[in-house]
Amino acid sequence: MIAQDFITAPAVVVGGGIAGLATALSLRGCILVANEPVGGGASKLAQGGIAAALECGDSPALHAADTLRVSAGLTDPEIAALVTRAARTRIDWLRRLGVDFDLDDSGEPALGREAGHSRHRIVHAGGDRTGAAVMRAMRHAAMQRPDIRVLEGLDLVDLIRCGNRAGGVLLEAPDASRLAVLAPHVVLATGGIGACFDRTTNPGISRGAGLAAAARSGVCLADLEFMQFHPTALAVEADPLPLLTEALRGAGAVLLDDSGDRFMQAAHADAELAPRDVIARRVAALQAAGRTAWLDATGIPDLATRFPAAFALAAHAGLDTSRQPLPVAAAAHFHMGGIATDAEGRSSLAGLWACGEVAASGLHGGNRLASNSLLEGLVFGERIARAIGAEELSPPRGQLEIPRRRISGEPDPALVASLRRLMGHSLGPLRSGLMMAQALKRLDDWKAVSRTEDDQQLIARLMLRAALERRESRGAHYRLDYPDPAPGRPVRSFVEPLPDAVEILAGASSQVA
Repeated sequence: MIAQDFITAPAVVVGGGIAGLATALSLRGCILVANEPVGGGASKLAQGGIAAALECGDSPALHAADTLRVSAGLTDPEIAALVTRAARTRIDWLRRLGVDFDLDDSGEPALGREAGHSRHRIVHAGGDRTGAAVMRAMRHAAMQRPDIRVLEGLDLVDLIRCGNRAGGVLLEAPDASRLAVLAPHVVLATGGIGACFDRTTNPGISRGAGLAAAARSGVCLADLEFMQFHPTALAVEADPLPLLTEALRGAGAVLLDDSGDRFMQAAHADAELAPRDVIARRVAALQAAGRTAWLDATGIPDLATRFPAAFALAAHAGLDTSRQPLPVAAAAHFHMGGIATDAEGRSSLAGLWACGEVAASGLHGGNRLASNSLLEGLVFGERIARAIGAEELSPPRGQLEIPRRRISGEPDPALVASLRRLMGHSLGPLRSGLMMAQALKRLDDWKAVSRTEDDQQLIARLMLRAALERRESRGAHYRLDYPDPAPGRPVRSFVEPLPDAVEILAGASSQVA
């Protein structure tokens, strides 16, 4: 394989969302790569906010306990403890960057409550536009740093390996030219896989390029079967589906069926504030029966000013949030699985780190606690940077290798859409062994003609196999043929994919001096 150009860096961070920016801003020099303008992606769309134990009567220990309680027994208690303990300092760090968090009448942070939380602990900036406010401040900070070189509009093709370690990344520009960035430390912060599903709240760039690249290099992966579905995506003709923030239910919005009856009261003691997996399954069951779920937020005072993004999204669809219930659907929202990492964000491949949604840090378990995802990126970005600073790795030297892929065509929209439907049908909130086995059989005869399809096909296979092997229902993984949790102690799932055959990466020279 040929790269048109080679450049070097002390570290390369791939991903321009909260995880990538938190890492880059904490490093002492790096190249920051994004396939769109830095500060975008799913992080920019985040409405719910950031979870942090700030009020009197709350504590990091209570926050960690809530994280464990909703995780179906799969969260690592030590990871939950270290993340929740760091929350206050990371909020303070964002304030110093210029994020203006919403305050109450006494000048203290205005804290909201979301599903699964036992306390009011969600901080917001600009109401339900927290992600946009945080990304704006972080992007500005990164652009002011002369030691951060920003490369935008470049897609990740694959990891570069040098012997038994990561040696950099191969990137592709819109004109199909390829750039190799060589570095002793590679941080993947490429986000999730929501765009691999037909119904999602994630932007189109969330197609799992980082996860697929790690799998092709044989990196250990974890918890792949656990995809969280947001129960209140606005059910309109759009892709992605607009997200109606969880905070609406925290402020008093209720879920209704076609008859106008609340259906969550009989399903869970916390009703509309039940864990997301519980609500998503109830909404999905209505959908499967040909019915519609509705979110009624008409009882929330000052709705347009408290939740401007949700109000604007509904208005764009011709709906008035303050006067009528809104049709909602369960949509792929957050992948709890990913690249298995330790408490410092280290993967099984020397020199490779992972942060944010592409990582499986052990924080989210089988069901992510609302508003813990932005916090995870903030905490692990700083931890990875500190670990990189303490770990001396020499620059990559010698022969450079890349997974061999003979795919160079443009994505076929019809094939991509078909793959997305296959994943949405077989790996949705309600699964069965038969559906998943049939999906795997279809993939056996699938011929990908583009990198997008190749990545998506690989991710589908890995997820289907993991979901078939977990013969129980746990957290966001619900099987109609195994509706109960398996007896005994819950266990996480891990897989070490066989690495792909490799070829030499060449350019002006195949050796790096």
